[in-house]
Amino acid sequence: MLTGCVAPAPSASSVERPLAEGQAAAVTPLRWGGDAEGGAPFVEADPSDPASLRGFDVEIVDIVARGLGRSPQFTQVAWASIEQSVARGDFDLGVSGLEDRPELRARFAVSLPYFEFREVLAVRVADRDRYRTLADLAGKRVATLGSTMAYRLLLEAQTQRGVVPVSYDDDVHPYSDLVDGRVDAVLLDHVIAERALERLRRVTGRTADPFVIQPTVVARGAYVAVFAAERAALRDSVDAVLSARLRDGTLAAIFKRWGVWDDQQATYQQRLLARLDSGAASAPSSAGDASGARPVTATTIAAYLPALLRAAAITLGLSVAAMVLAVLVGGAIAAGRVYGSAVTRAMLGAYVEVVRGTPVLLQLFVLYYGLSAVVRLPAMLAAIIGLGLNYAAYESEIYRSALQAIPRMQLEAARTLGLSEWQVFRLVRGPQAFRLALAPMTNDFVALLKDSSLVSVITVVELTKQTAIYATNVGSWFVPGVLCAIIYLAMSLPLSRVARRLEARWHV
Repeated sequence: MLTGCVAPAPSASSVERPLAEGQAAAVTPLRWGGDAEGGAPFVEADPSDPASLRGFDVEIVDIVARGLGRSPQFTQVAWASIEQSVARGDFDLGVSGLEDRPELRARFAVSLPYFEFREVLAVRVADRDRYRTLADLAGKRVATLGSTMAYRLLLEAQTQRGVVPVSYDDDVHPYSDLVDGRVDAVLLDHVIAERALERLRRVTGRTADPFVIQPTVVARGAYVAVFAAERAALRDSVDAVLSARLRDGTLAAIFKRWGVWDDQQATYQQRLLARLDSGAASAPSSAGDASGARPVTATTIAAYLPALLRAAAITLGLSVAAMVLAVLVGGAIAAGRVYGSAVTRAMLGAYVEVVRGTPVLLQLFVLYYGLSAVVRLPAMLAAIIGLGLNYAAYESEIYRSALQAIPRMQLEAARTLGLSEWQVFRLVRGPQAFRLALAPMTNDFVALLKDSSLVSVITVVELTKQTAIYATNVGSWFVPGVLCAIIYLAMSLPLSRVARRLEARWHV
């Protein structure tokens, strides 16, 4: 069931061992965390019963829990946050297509690598002969999930071959954007690529494949379960269960049931069994990421700071452009609602209520993905338009209330003096309204600056997204988070000071 975490974590010093089959279940559940948004074949909500889970990682946790004489209890957590939640003790183990890599083993207790994946390129059918390897994609946009082995491979290819990495927060939109022509290729695990191909076949209903998966293997890795470093005893118990299920064919049966079993997986399990027999199963998967652990040091800060500053420039430029659009559109809406006809006021009022009543994240998704069949906006342009039109609704209410706050007697006096309506607005109403609107306008810009972090969902790598990548790579949010906060403050505080000075200068 999709239940929350309610039981306290067992003591790290307690002895945890697998129980015999059929032994009564322990009171303490086996708490595990995963990301159901990641979908099949790892973890997903069962379409026939959304309150339950399915996926090969779900079944693996089930057999592990039975082997330990415990019952599984699931906690939903974003994929990129699973490791940090394990370290905090939110649950006993994390399982959701987590990649085995040396820096992970340096910080956590890691299970035996139970499944081997292959990093493969997916390209459009027309490009199957042009883009066979990463070397063929110099200067081209290649999509992947952020904070993965594939992303690190693309960063290396960016330095060596000029490949342009495009980071996504999910594994669905990279392939839809590939088909739509927004990216030139996708580099991800073969199981993800194959499931995406099946999904797009169903959605489009076409007999021809929407894209092809190149046979060349770019890299290999393995999936593991992750435990807090002090839970090595539990890890050993889980490994004992996994080893037994590997030997009796239960793991193979699970992978076959989910359609992810092939000759290469069979060969991998044979090698894994050989390592188990030789006592070497605790070594990292031979195909994992070659990079080592990256603790937070002055060197790593210096290495990441230029990337953070570039992302900050993107954040600031995006926010300024969106605010300009919000001010222009918001001013037009306010004028229409104050001076327009009844029909105009009703239409503009409906726009304001719809935009304010729906999440900006949903609006970005609709603008970038939902309208792609009609217009394919570049990610940066979609981000500017999405944030600008959203904040225009809020700006319009500020300007409308400021315009209506000007005493009617002043307006009537100006008209009595023979001023036209435009002159009344320009000389009397507008300047006073601007003074009243300045403070909330400043607040809105600061809020927009922070809301710009949402545009990472449409592949814009702004400051918060770059910080998340940094935090994932070094295994801690503290230093990256402090740096990110300092940069945000450096951008927002000067604006606030300027606004306060203007308010003080114009105060009557």
